[in-house]
Amino acid sequence: MRIVVVGAGVVGVTTAYELSSRGHEVTVLERQAIAGNETSKGNAAQRSYGVVYPWADPKMVLKALPWLLKQDGPLKMRMPPSVEAVRFLFSTLRFARAPGVFGLNRRAMLRLGIHSRERFLALEQALALDFDGGHRGLLHLASAPEALVGYHEIHRLLQELGIASRLLTPDEVREVEPGMLGDGPLCGALSYDSDGTGDCHQFTRALAEACARQGVTFRYQVEAEELVGDHHRIGAIDFTTEDGERERLEADAFVICAGAWSDYLVRPLGLPLPIYPVKGYSLTAPLTDPDRAPVSTVHDDNYKVVSTRLGDRLRATGFVELADFNRDIPEARLATIRKSVTSRFPGCADLMAAETWTGFRPMTPDGPAIIGRGPRDNLFLNTGHGTFGWTLSAGSASVIAQVIDGEAPAVELDAFRPGRFQE
Repeated sequence: MRIVVVGAGVVGVTTAYELSSRGHEVTVLERQAIAGNETSKGNAAQRSYGVVYPWADPKMVLKALPWLLKQDGPLKMRMPPSVEAVRFLFSTLRFARAPGVFGLNRRAMLRLGIHSRERFLALEQALALDFDGGHRGLLHLASAPEALVGYHEIHRLLQELGIASRLLTPDEVREVEPGMLGDGPLCGALSYDSDGTGDCHQFTRALAEACARQGVTFRYQVEAEELVGDHHRIGAIDFTTEDGERERLEADAFVICAGAWSDYLVRPLGLPLPIYPVKGYSLTAPLTDPDRAPVSTVHDDNYKVVSTRLGDRLRATGFVELADFNRDIPEARLATIRKSVTSRFPGCADLMAAETWTGFRPMTPDGPAIIGRGPRDNLFLNTGHGTFGWTLSAGSASVIAQVIDGEAPAVELDAFRPGRFQE
C-alpha cells in the first residue's frame, strides 16, 4: 500500500519507520529542510514513560493563575491573549472539571508510555542509532514536604500499572545524582527507574536515514496544502515545493503527523483539531565539569525546569507559554532556566555559551494525543502529543500502523480517539 505521512518530526518519522517495516511504500512530506527540525529539535530530551499525564489536571487549575503573576512562574501568557489562547484555556478548564476524566486519561497515557518504552527498546536493538540515548531513570525532586506527599499517590498508581518507581530521601537522591551539589531546597524525590533520555533531534535524523535506506522517500521543504478526495476517501494531497510549484501526490492512505499544524489540513474535511502550540524554551550547554552534571534527567519542581545529561552536553528546558506561534526568546526565560540549573548543578556547564531554542508543543485541551482514523476512510491521525511527543512517539507509531493494517492496537485508543472533541 502507498502511504503518505505528513510531517518528519519524531512522530512522523517513527510512523514512517513502522509502516515501511510492515512492507508499505511510504513517502514523507516535510516543510523543514531536514527531519526533526521543528518541535523535535530542542525538547527536554527525556523519554518519560512513567511521567506522562494529561494537561487538564484539576490540581493544577488553582495554581495556574498565581504562576501567571510570578516572575519565575512556569506558566506564561502573551498579553493581550489571542482568541485561540483564551478558547484553549477555557476548553482545558472544562476538561479539568469533568469528573473522572483526568484519571482515565492518565491511565491511558501511561499504558501508551509502557508500550512506547517497549517499542523504543526493540527499535534501538534493531538499529545502531547514535543519539546520546539511555534508560537510567528520571528524578522528580520534592522541594517541599507537600510535594513529597503528592508523590506517594503517584507512586501507588505506578505500582498498580507495573511501572518501576521509588520514593527517595534527600541522601538517596544525592547517591543517585552525586553531582547535585547546589543549595536548592530538597525534601526527597520520586524516581522513575525505567525512564530514559536522548537527543530527539539526533534520533529523528538518524531514524530518517535508516528509513531512507529501507526505501522511504522524503520530500523536504514542501508545504502540504490540501487533502483531495470525496466524502469517503482521500485520493491525493496537494503540496507546494520550495520553488513555489504546486504538485499532487496520489496514495492509498494518508497519515497526518504535522503537530501544531495538523488542523490546517484536517479542518476543511469537517473535523477541527483543537491543537494549541504551547511554547517552551531550552538551552543546550557544553559540560565544563561532568562530575557536577546530572547522570540522567532531573526535574526541579521549584522552577519546573528539566535538566538532562546528553553525553558531553546539558539540556535544560522549561516553561509553558501561550503565545501562539511567536518565536521570540526573552532573556528572562533563559535566566530562569539558568537559575534552576545553578541551584541544583552549579558549575556543571557553560550556561552562557548555550545554544538556545524555542518550540511549539502540539497540545490538546484534555491532554491525550489524537490517534486513530480521521474523517475519511483512508485518513489517519497521529498528532497532538503535547510535551510527550518524544516519549510516546515509538508507541503511537506502532499503534497507528496496527490501525492502518486493520489489526487490534496494542493499547486501547478510546482516550485518543480523533472525534472526541465533537461529542
